Amino acid sequence: MTKVLVPLADGCEELEAVTIIDLLRRGGIEVVTAGLKPGIVRASRGVQLVPDVTLQVALQDDYDMVVLPGGMPGATHLKDDARIIELLQKMAAAGKYTAAICAASMVLAEAGVLDGKRATSYPGFLDGLSGVTVSTAAVVQDGKVLTSRGPGTAMDFALALVETLTGAENRRQVEAGLVRP
Repeated sequence: MTKVLVPLADGCEELEAVTIIDLLRRGGIEVVTAGLKPGIVRASRGVQLVPDVTLQVALQDDYDMVVLPGGMPGATHLKDDARIIELLQKMAAAGKYTAAICAASMVLAEAGVLDGKRATSYPGFLDGLSGVTVSTAAVVQDGKVLTSRGPGTAMDFALALVETLTGAENRRQVEAGLVRP
């Protein structure tokens, strides 16, 4: 079974985190949520999220993809965590998928994952970076790297992740169950 890690940091964007987790699980993908520290994660709008495990425990396993929810200051907490940066670099070096939405695209940039890539983010978070071609598209995939703009694109992003990991037919089935227009 395909396995995805979703790290959760205090101040993450809950709409993005929950949408990603929910839709991947609807797609039959094993999702492990990991808090940067033990205990409840308080998201950017005060919603409390309970991670499955701590990041320290999660790092003992292997994943097909790591997906970073955005939000502030959650994305900054991810960027400042050396374990996250090292994990992203290892994933990229192993030819595995890395993904981020909203402000968390800056974490991929910090890890060097966006070098020579086309990517998108919440407006302003990738501006001025050399080596990154910034797009305003809702979702951008460049090889094994997927990025998205923000809370309003979370569903499109999560569906793109489902399709990337399990195929277009599974994405169609997941999307049909959502009764999207």
